[in-house]
Amino acid sequence: MRKIHINNVRSGAIIAKHIIDQNGRILLAAGTKFKNSYANKLKKLGIFELYIYDDMSEGIEITDAVKEQTRMEARVALQKVADDHMIKDKISIDQVRSVIDKIIDELTENNDILVNLCDIKTYDSYTFDHSVNVCILSMLTAIGLGYNKERTKELGVGAILHDIGKLKIPLKILNKPGRLTHDEFEEVKKHTIYGYEMLKKVDSISNISAYVALAHHERYNGTGYPLKKKGKDIHQSARIAAVSDVYDALTSNRVYRKRMPPNQALEYISAFTYQYFDYDVVKSFINNIAIYPVGTGVELSTGEKCLVVKNYKSMPTRPMVRVIYDSNNNKLKDFYEIDLTKKLNVFIINSCDID
Repeated sequence: MRKIHINNVRSGAIIAKHIIDQNGRILLAAGTKFKNSYANKLKKLGIFELYIYDDMSEGIEITDAVKEQTRMEARVALQKVADDHMIKDKISIDQVRSVIDKIIDELTENNDILVNLCDIKTYDSYTFDHSVNVCILSMLTAIGLGYNKERTKELGVGAILHDIGKLKIPLKILNKPGRLTHDEFEEVKKHTIYGYEMLKKVDSISNISAYVALAHHERYNGTGYPLKKKGKDIHQSARIAAVSDVYDALTSNRVYRKRMPPNQALEYISAFTYQYFDYDVVKSFINNIAIYPVGTGVELSTGEKCLVVKNYKSMPTRPMVRVIYDSNNNKLKDFYEIDLTKKLNVFIINSCDID
């Protein structure tokens, strides 16, 4: 399978991964044949890329550190938290704790797999998908930093609920397609305080978990919010969630901008280490991310365009690739593969679309 921009999906192509809404309902199931009439409907939902099966991606399978079913269960658990808050004005996190245990087990079982973040987000499901991703990325980073299971779980609860305060922000502000006014942005910033106050009322949530909701927008140089904490005065759990939060936001399509490819998002985070982010946290974070995810396109220094077939955790910038187009941009009849860990005079210069 491979990821492809929706404009390049041909009628009859086989969809390789479910497209799911915020309630965990399948909008388009894996195995469905794509119809041209789907394109505009999917774009309105904020979906601009799909995973498909075709001849050039034959045999390429994407294995992520956390199963798709587990991600779906996490989204459903978050929906229950939101519903309980709106209907009963209280929060129960039993279901959240259960799914976080499951995520930790899967992360530790698959510790040699780089995170591909292969989920497809709709505009409506963005908030929940984003929270699940921040949770997964934060716990992976924590494990890399030597956290035990209890500390990792404590961080995971805070990370998956880090944006819960947005339930108190008007939807017309949260979903505004254009730039926010100063007053609107000041209101959005309050979600950190709202979230902290909401979580502090829950007896089963620790101070650290609640603090993650409060401080995930603090920055290492003191320019963040709401407390303008600096450096090690920011608890490490919040420093971890801060990196995960920014990375997932950058690599997601939003109403007002297109997503950044993972390699560019990681370059951004690396560039702002010491200013916005903790070096040790960034180092652990990057060690677990697929810079060039399996099933995506890359351009080589030779001018050839390829699909990523396999990643190596020990050498994340040098995956195995399948050459689809030659240096003159001619599509090959017989594709072949190059292991960049063995061909050191060839390197990736950027990600690209393969159509």
